[in-house]
Amino acid sequence: MVPWRRLHSQAWWSLGLICLVSLLAMGHAAFAADAKKSTPEKSTPDLGPTMRFVVVRSSAPGCEPTCPEWISAEGTIEAGTPALFKRTLKALGGRKLPIVVDSPGGNVEAALTLGRLIRKNKLDIAVGKTGFVGCLPDMKNCKENDGKGARYFGNAYANGAICNSACPLMFSGGIRRVVGEWAFLGVHQITTTYIRTKLLYRTTYRMVKGKKKILSTRVVSRKNAGSYKTYEMNKPLERKLAAYLKEMGVGLGVLETMKSTPASGIQQLIPYDMLQMNLVTSLDAVDLLTAPTLCKSDPLPASCREVPAPANIAKPAGQVVASAEPAPLGLETPPAKEVADMRFVLVRGSNPLCNPNCPEWISAEGTITADTAEKLRQLLDSVGDRRLPIVVSSPGGDVLGALAAGRLIRERKLDVAVARTDFIGCEPRQADCTAEDGVYNGLTVDAGGECGSACPIMLAGGVKRLVGPRAQLSVHSMGFEQRVKAYLEDMTVGPGMFSAMQSAQYSRYRHLEPEMMLKVGLTTGPGSADELTGPGICRSEPRPENCREISGAKAQATTPVKS
Repeated sequence: MVPWRRLHSQAWWSLGLICLVSLLAMGHAAFAADAKKSTPEKSTPDLGPTMRFVVVRSSAPGCEPTCPEWISAEGTIEAGTPALFKRTLKALGGRKLPIVVDSPGGNVEAALTLGRLIRKNKLDIAVGKTGFVGCLPDMKNCKENDGKGARYFGNAYANGAICNSACPLMFSGGIRRVVGEWAFLGVHQITTTYIRTKLLYRTTYRMVKGKKKILSTRVVSRKNAGSYKTYEMNKPLERKLAAYLKEMGVGLGVLETMKSTPASGIQQLIPYDMLQMNLVTSLDAVDLLTAPTLCKSDPLPASCREVPAPANIAKPAGQVVASAEPAPLGLETPPAKEVADMRFVLVRGSNPLCNPNCPEWISAEGTITADTAEKLRQLLDSVGDRRLPIVVSSPGGDVLGALAAGRLIRERKLDVAVARTDFIGCEPRQADCTAEDGVYNGLTVDAGGECGSACPIMLAGGVKRLVGPRAQLSVHSMGFEQRVKAYLEDMTVGPGMFSAMQSAQYSRYRHLEPEMMLKVGLTTGPGSADELTGPGICRSEPRPENCREISGAKAQATTPVKS
């Protein structure tokens, strides 16, 4: 210290400097997977590139000119990620697009901020990957998609997608939140890393009447003095996360699972546990938010955008263009695309949660023809007295064929649900595909399921009739009015259904919402195909007739391996 003194107003003043050393321990809360951000250890795993956000338009065949779009969010969550997300939202100008996320995790505070941004903007979210067509997000000067109305095109899928570590906190912000069977959502303990820093301060003071008066204090040097970690969640952080999950309407079971899972591992949450915790809002997958059939709804979802085709682009050979003219009275409007004739196959649920006792059903997909009822009869005769539900997805077809199929369904006292069947491994229409014992493996999915034109007539034959919130059902007048009206009365379907069909005679189709289907008496309840095919139904008492138990070894062999 170098003193300096002078006489002023009969008082002695002195100005001096003093150097102080302080050891500061700073705590950084992060998930174990994010420890690389707060400690210099070289053994920390690299989680890959930081999260990037891009707007993607569906490349599904036949969806143009009106296709769904979504925000693809892939990569590690870092401190600057929320700023990138805000930039993307600003560029969208208020459009509410769903988020398809694939992330190993990252920074906790950033994940909380992202979740609140998602909730504030009322966005839906799904765990999924995006497969790009043409230009990729990291490609420079790509012109392949120029003139097509969007920079990036692709398709969203669940298989192999992850949302781990801090990602579920971001995920919790969604209004609708879906993961699906083939995506992976996992949690584990939070790691708090304390970094010791040696600080050297310089303090300037003045002596006034024998006492020190501090004028300024500043840090002149910093040195790393080591670090240590703790996996025990401190109370302030626990309260903070609990308050956030409560704010998002998510159960505290998520937090308890985080606390009980070692930081060195990941605890995958299974779909039904996530549903009980309210972490997911349904058991659907990413298709719920990105399927091209969404854009056939009326009104259009906010994620659908029309891109008119340039006038100078010729129609591809063989493409069928739907006429804007109304269908003539009494005639069925043909589907706008070629769909194979309806086929019926036996399917066993491939969800590993149900083995060895899984539900089975009859998948009915394709156009209804005059011989549809006979094909169904042959299959029903092959299963004997077993009453299996029918899961149907059809654009419609022959009215008389639908009447005959519906009467056969009621005669056999079968339930019917509208949904599509996703086949695992072997698909019925594959030439080289042979199902073991005549039974295929699959899952039912509401999104993408359709029942149009004559299909609701077939559906009306069911004892229990279900159409999920994401399946599409539409009606219009098809002729044979007296036969159709008498049939609906025989099926104890209310007169509102026939009125709804007749009201659409001057338009192509009339789309019915779930509430309307209940009101007109077409559906018997608000449920979906899960009530007939979900993996949990075989654990109920009494056990449904469509549940069948197979040996453990065989059940394990038929269960697909999740990558």
